Amino acid sequence: MSQHLALISCPLIQDTIHEFDETLASHGIAYDVPDVDQQLSEADLLACIDEYDAILAGDDELTGRVLRAADRLQVIAKWGVGTDNIDRETAADQGIAVFNTPGTLSDEVADVVLGYTTMLTRRLHDVDDAVRAGDWYCPRGRSLRDATLGIVGVGNIGSAVARRAAAHRMDLLGYDVVPLDDELIADTGITRVGRAELFERADVVSINCPLTAETEQMVDRAALRRLGPDGYLVNTSRGEIVDQDALVEAVRDGTIAGAALDVFEREPLPSDDPLTELDDVLLGSHNAQNTHDAVHRTNERCIENLVNGLAETTTPASHD
Repeated sequence: MSQHLALISCPLIQDTIHEFDETLASHGIAYDVPDVDQQLSEADLLACIDEYDAILAGDDELTGRVLRAADRLQVIAKWGVGTDNIDRETAADQGIAVFNTPGTLSDEVADVVLGYTTMLTRRLHDVDDAVRAGDWYCPRGRSLRDATLGIVGVGNIGSAVARRAAAHRMDLLGYDVVPLDDELIADTGITRVGRAELFERADVVSINCPLTAETEQMVDRAALRRLGPDGYLVNTSRGEIVDQDALVEAVRDGTIAGAALDVFEREPLPSDDPLTELDDVLLGSHNAQNTHDAVHRTNERCIENLVNGLAETTTPASHD
């Protein structure tokens, strides 16, 4: 007989959750796996959340309304780093512990940032399209060596981006609300600057900060003007950090040279979104973290968080 019932709603662990059956059962944890496309909506969660002691969540809408209705909920184990989909204040008020998995996806996301940077500066996507169409297109690209990369958010992911960019002999600027790590500065030569200066001096800006009230719509028209007609934007963090309408305008009128986006204000990105019409914008599917190694690593951390979190709480009534 199980002591706890968990909702496994993150699609990235659902297919392999049975690998952890023995571990979960040994800790008295049973679970349900609902049908999920991208994430569960507020309405989806309101219909069932009161049944569960824990949720292993992806980007589900864990709003204040949902959490206040979660009479049994003790633990939220978030798959990944960002917790902007969780009303943390209400969770604290309700005594719900929130865990995430910092550091488990840093290398994978950083790899994609450098991949996007290379594609944009060497126009590799245009070359591929042209050759497939029978043209022998040979654009003169821009070298990464001695180019300036501005990193907005120099935490685990931003630091991994910096180390890769340093290996390409790029000049590095970093903006963060906290001081940069001394070892990172010594290893990469990164210089901490203000946000406005970073956009003014960078050839490429990589967004790697969390979504908060302070960072929402941070990359606005003014920031894009500072980046300039030769500058590129790469965003693998959260779509809401970038003013998407302003970005579309900036690419269309040549305010910036282009962008690569793995995340959007609305996901999945609608097929008729104006971004899909722009040749100078690379479009991803919120997939920068998705490798076999990273998913397995993060799955293990999530299960640890779920088990340890429930072990630290009062045991609820048993479920059949």
